[in-house]
Amino acid sequence: MTQQPRFRASLRVARATAIVSFAMAAAAIADGSGGGALVIPAMVFSNEAEGSLVRTLVGLREHGLKQAMAEVDRMLVRNPNYRLAHLIQGDLLMARAGQPVAFGSRAATVESVAPLKDEARVRMKRYLDAPPVNYLPAPLLQLASRQSHVLLIDTTRSRLFVYANDLGRPRYVTDFYISLGKNGVDKTREGDQKTPIGVYTIVAQKEKLPDFYGPGAYPLSYPNEWDRANGRNGHGIWLHGTPSETYARPPWATDGCIVLTNEDLSRLSRYVDVSRTPVVIDQAVEWRSPERWEADRESFMKSFGRWKSDWESLDTTRYLANYSAHFRSKDRDLGSWAASKRKVNSGKTWVKIGVNDVSLFAYPGTPDLMMITFEQDYRSNNMSKRTTKRQYWSREGSQWRIVHEAVVNS
Repeated sequence: MTQQPRFRASLRVARATAIVSFAMAAAAIADGSGGGALVIPAMVFSNEAEGSLVRTLVGLREHGLKQAMAEVDRMLVRNPNYRLAHLIQGDLLMARAGQPVAFGSRAATVESVAPLKDEARVRMKRYLDAPPVNYLPAPLLQLASRQSHVLLIDTTRSRLFVYANDLGRPRYVTDFYISLGKNGVDKTREGDQKTPIGVYTIVAQKEKLPDFYGPGAYPLSYPNEWDRANGRNGHGIWLHGTPSETYARPPWATDGCIVLTNEDLSRLSRYVDVSRTPVVIDQAVEWRSPERWEADRESFMKSFGRWKSDWESLDTTRYLANYSAHFRSKDRDLGSWAASKRKVNSGKTWVKIGVNDVSLFAYPGTPDLMMITFEQDYRSNNMSKRTTKRQYWSREGSQWRIVHEAVVNS
């Protein structure tokens, strides 16, 4: 009889831990039969509400219901409109009362719980399955000097990572939970309620907006020249906040925009430089060892350097060998491009090409595609011109070749 109170307490904890059975660490948390403590690496949270959520869920077995309840209560004092916290609080109360618990069992419908369950899962995943420390994101191969930061979005993680420009290399700063298009990603047309995959730039800052957008918004440059070349359309893809009565939205809940909590949007603003900050949106970001990352960058830059030297050689055949048979530039194909270059080169006795302020991204969503943007200083015997140029290179067998080229606004 003396063991019954302890047994009932253990049973309540076991029922409570069923709340997070969906999480990656469920086996370590939910079994009360001596499976050992869940080992969590030191965690730094960009958002205190998220910190409270993770501490609540992973700490149930180690610290019990009382501490978990206290953590949730503190979270709701700070963020009374946080639906996920209310859901977890209700389940913890049921567990404390000794009632059977399944995640969201008090919710009205399965449909209302599923998005919140997804939110809990991706928030937990950030800390229980974090990107490897000291590895570099594969898409970010070089940042231009004018780009102080880059925003990298991993749609499968519902996460926005901020990287600083450290002499051209990306250096991790922080990251935030985000909500994306309710119909997924890879936007192709107007109204499909999908978030685009690609590389974009923040083109403006909007502050005086309806409450729906929170404290402000940052429109992106979708569709970019690669989207248009591939027939993608639509507009109005923004990075913005939430309505005042909503703390956070589920992972897949927008019309295609990228949505943060209002406090996270305010924190993010310090890293945004309008017209300069790139936003790279990828479905499943890969992280590389520094050695592999450097090898990827150097391998491509050799091909880029060859294009430059072939142009300076005035050997038009060599120069054109750097262009794909599928090349397009506005309304010109490779044939019309080649004819134009042969005509121009016939009047040249020398050409020098200066290249500065290079940014290089492995383009998301398309294997073996690179996007390089640079300041081009063209000088010849009869003309000098500075432009900002952007090229898309595709790997064809062992050879990188240009498939699209355009002059862009700096």
